[in-house]
Amino acid sequence: MNLREIQEARECSDLSPYASLSKNSKGREISEESCDMRSEYQRDRDRILHSKAFRRLKHKTQVFISPEGDHYRTRLTHTLEVAQIGRSIARALKLNEDLVEAIALGHDLGHTPFGHAGEHALNEVCELGFKHYMQSLRVVEKLERKGQGLNLTWEVRDGILNHPTKGKPATLEGKIVRLSDKIAYINHDIDDAIRGHILKEEDLPKEHCAVLGKNTRERLNNMIHDIVINSQDKNDIIMSSHMEISMKQMRNFMFQNVYIDSRAKEHEEKAMNLLTQLYLYFDKHQYLLPPEYLTMIDEGEEPHRIVLDYIAGMTDRYAIRKFMDLFIPSSWNEF
Repeated sequence: MNLREIQEARECSDLSPYASLSKNSKGREISEESCDMRSEYQRDRDRILHSKAFRRLKHKTQVFISPEGDHYRTRLTHTLEVAQIGRSIARALKLNEDLVEAIALGHDLGHTPFGHAGEHALNEVCELGFKHYMQSLRVVEKLERKGQGLNLTWEVRDGILNHPTKGKPATLEGKIVRLSDKIAYINHDIDDAIRGHILKEEDLPKEHCAVLGKNTRERLNNMIHDIVINSQDKNDIIMSSHMEISMKQMRNFMFQNVYIDSRAKEHEEKAMNLLTQLYLYFDKHQYLLPPEYLTMIDEGEEPHRIVLDYIAGMTDRYAIRKFMDLFIPSSWNEF
């Protein structure tokens, strides 16, 4: 037996009967020879980790646009926190950690610059519409490796596509990531809002803090434990009703006090206008797109979608620099 086969045998003996075994994967769209060392889901995790889209996440906004400080979350740190929470839950439930990690690392690859503000802008400006979870799937299926995609397994792609609240992941590991995403962003957004003096801990609804916990550490611990306890030996990933209600109410509180109208969002309108103008410009001047995007248009891809691909793939700072190059007059060179 090679190392991969040993790992597959260990999954069969050690994991829950409800776990997604790598040897039982529905496979890839393009058949490949198996690796002699890594399972299929480990290969997917590595492909995502080494992708260009993953590296760009470090310069993409999570919630706070252009914050002054080095300790605010970015889209990359959010992704890593989702992966850590998901792996903790999967390990406790004896589910497939590798599958959870691969889905978590890939779930936000399609996010725009400037967080959800950028997503809203692109969704409004283009009649094709834009959803970051669908774009994440497009990144791994089409855009990476100059149009070849990463050729990930069906289970990882399903988890990426179905990570939003309304999603219906086909695997328990996908369900773990869907909940881990919410746990991560609610808690780290509270932490960042307190750091940015937008909230104080005592501003949080006391009745929900009594259930969730009185600080970030307690909240994470309580929510993770609640999922593990309520999902043990079940073919589902669930929270207790009182924990789920408090989590939803805390999320509503964050929408009202941070996500919609607060100092954290004072640059949102500027960011949305910036991306709108970039889209309109490149949609009108498609010949200025980078060569790899022009190649996809030549191959029959919808041109408006390719412009969306280009804008969505930008980092915050690249989008700002491109906007300045196109729309801000610069001094004449001296000859």
